[in-house]
Amino acid sequence: MSDTSRRATKAVIPAAGNATRFLPVTKAVPKELLPLIDKPVLEYIVEEAAAAGADDVLLVTARGKDSMIDYFDVRADLETFLAEKGKDAAIEAIRAPQRLAEVHAVRQGTALGLGHAVGRAAAHVGDEPFAVLLGDEFCDLDDALLPRMMDLQAETGGIVLALMEVPKEDVSRWGIASVAPTGDADIVEVTGLVEKPSVEDAPSNLSLIGRYVLPGSIFPVIDATEPGRGGEIQLTDAMDTMRANGTPVHGVIFRGRRYDTGEPTAYLQTLVELATERDDLPGFNAWLREFSATLD
Repeated sequence: MSDTSRRATKAVIPAAGNATRFLPVTKAVPKELLPLIDKPVLEYIVEEAAAAGADDVLLVTARGKDSMIDYFDVRADLETFLAEKGKDAAIEAIRAPQRLAEVHAVRQGTALGLGHAVGRAAAHVGDEPFAVLLGDEFCDLDDALLPRMMDLQAETGGIVLALMEVPKEDVSRWGIASVAPTGDADIVEVTGLVEKPSVEDAPSNLSLIGRYVLPGSIFPVIDATEPGRGGEIQLTDAMDTMRANGTPVHGVIFRGRRYDTGEPTAYLQTLVELATERDDLPGFNAWLREFSATLD
């Protein structure tokens, strides 16, 4: 059966990093479980996968991060305690993550880069197409980025990437795509990939963001990929090898709402933005306006 005849139903979330920019808290709490008010980053990401139809989720984890699995597990003792207190709404809240998806885990072992982390999913995924969602960002469900990517991959096969325009001076922070137009303004053919180029060498200002839909045939390519930039096995290198060997690669240009939690400033910005949209935090927006007026 070819990849173009089936739609991805599995998602892989690489979540094995040490998150050194958030130390010391990440010594004990995985970055993926840092709260955005009352819901961790990871739940938003699993929710995004499940909403797109990928409700079989594999976390690629590391030692000391088992609490990520615990979060999606049943807590009968806590439910009993809440029931005795008559806190039915709280019971529903803690059951919600359990209902999102079937969540599995595998440890990465030695941290050898994103490509290596994705490669650890081979036994779970097999030869099926699958989505990869990086563990420190998520997109607004209403913007439906991942469903569109999965539909496109089921139609065209090969690789589908999420792309976003970034300021030209920031291209060295990202993987950057060279592209050719298609008949759709938001879909491009990817003609090349380069990891963190200089401003002078960047082929465009279209950066890869943390959403990919890949064919199962990428796993042997990852296995054969030599360490690249930073001495790590780069997913970008494996994808570009496949492209050079004839695998179609398309990009969906995303213009919707993306929330970044990968470093402290971006995390705080996401936290505040989400808080302003909540109806159950009375007085927060008024306080924020007053406080903002006191800043230089």
